[in-house]
Amino acid sequence: MAPRNVLFLMTDQHRVDTLGCYGNSVVDTPAIDALAADGTRFDRFYTPTAICTPARASLATGLHPFRHGLLVNPERNGGGRDELRDDHPMLWQRLREGGHHVGHVGKWHIGRTRGPEYYGLDGEHLPGALNPFHHPSYEEWLKAHGHPPFAVREPVFGTADNGTGRGHLLAGRLRQPAEATVEAFLTERTLELLETYADAWKRTGTPFMLSCHWYGPHLPYLVPDEFYDLYDPADVPLPPSMAETFAGKPEVQRRYRDYWSTDAFDPDAWRKLIAVYWGYVTMIDRQVGRVLDALRDHGLADETTVVFTADHGEFTGAHRLHDKGPAMYEDIYRIPGIVRVPGAPPQVREEFATLIDLHPTVLELSGQEPPEQCDGDSLLPLLRGAAPVDGVRDQVVTEFHGHHFPYAQRMIRDSRHKLVHNPESVHELYDLATDPHELHNVYEAPAYARVRRELTVRLYRELLRRGDPAYTWMSYMADIGDGRAEDVDGVAAQVAHEAGPVEQGGRLRGPGHPRPRGAEGGA
Repeated sequence: MAPRNVLFLMTDQHRVDTLGCYGNSVVDTPAIDALAADGTRFDRFYTPTAICTPARASLATGLHPFRHGLLVNPERNGGGRDELRDDHPMLWQRLREGGHHVGHVGKWHIGRTRGPEYYGLDGEHLPGALNPFHHPSYEEWLKAHGHPPFAVREPVFGTADNGTGRGHLLAGRLRQPAEATVEAFLTERTLELLETYADAWKRTGTPFMLSCHWYGPHLPYLVPDEFYDLYDPADVPLPPSMAETFAGKPEVQRRYRDYWSTDAFDPDAWRKLIAVYWGYVTMIDRQVGRVLDALRDHGLADETTVVFTADHGEFTGAHRLHDKGPAMYEDIYRIPGIVRVPGAPPQVREEFATLIDLHPTVLELSGQEPPEQCDGDSLLPLLRGAAPVDGVRDQVVTEFHGHHFPYAQRMIRDSRHKLVHNPESVHELYDLATDPHELHNVYEAPAYARVRRELTVRLYRELLRRGDPAYTWMSYMADIGDGRAEDVDGVAAQVAHEAGPVEQGGRLRGPGHPRPRGAEGGA
């Protein structure tokens, strides 16, 4: 029988290539690496959208962003919803209603004002996108433990493109020891809940799901000296995509380069920034280790599934960019995906999977059926080493709706190629076999005409199948060939029939909405 307890560990803005288990030979991440060695590591694990709130809302609801409606971060709201609809039940709500103890510690960032307590979870709402250095609970914890207050020295700023002064804060030395950081504070809160849940499990057999979501390694990288100087910049290779020229690419990428003033830093400065980011990752890994050690000490390691993932990645200088934004590169869309199910074989899986798939996976692990209105597929058969029931998922489709301003994008990626559909700009096509760093846009290259056409048609059909309104633009503006009439009359009619009525704005509604399956589906 599958274990009923779930420990869900999540980071924010975390590059895959900072982890030893994903190939980094310098960064020390023993806790996460050991988790991967004992469980399943997905090498093609993706976020449905590379921005915090929409990605986290997709995990919570099991829905694509265009369906749940939280399209952007509330701090930069470009017209999307501020809160989830009440008829989109949370993953954690379903578990709680099924008899689980459910707790959440750390970053929430699903909506503007509602926190975990609104949905009945144990745990305090720590609002916002960044570490809550001045939240009363954290400041009280510092005082209670005799730790110094939050303070930063030697801050590293970018430069404002309009000449108004300093730009974004990117890094700085935290004038606190590691045991006083917000990361340590969140770990302490997690350990407290874990002890409570472990006691209840042993006394009454009540299962639990406990989530700890650290805010890092999201910028700014504010870490103690121990981790700020942990890695020698001389050991840090610059991302090959720093050779980016933006030739033949959307102009918005150049503008984001200016926004983050990435060209204001020379190679040595970038090596130091990356080294500090690596130090931040190692600092969080230490906290992951504390939680996993406590799970073993409570005798629950063989009774609890452990998940480790992130909401999205980060550029950290790649493509001469920083943070994230309207550019659908692997740096910010491919994320860690590690799941250890007791009794399941250690393995590496090559199938495409996403955060949305974790929603039905956790439900099934907890003894519940996924809701009909769910866009993900349970990964449990893969985690147990079985072949996919409906065939290998050979593609992933993602979406983006904007960050500082509305900006629509859709992306399809298969085992070799990636197509990015940019309605207001030039489209992008990358051959990841010959150009793994996505420097050369071959969308207009005659040699790639067949690939371009095939991926365009596949993207169109998948958007149409999902009911993503983005397909309507492609219906008349993309090279989808003679199949359009068949698609519109056939697939669209089928989707409309199965999904029921269409609400204003074109969002398909109803429990009959078809779920992604096999090669056609995916989040």
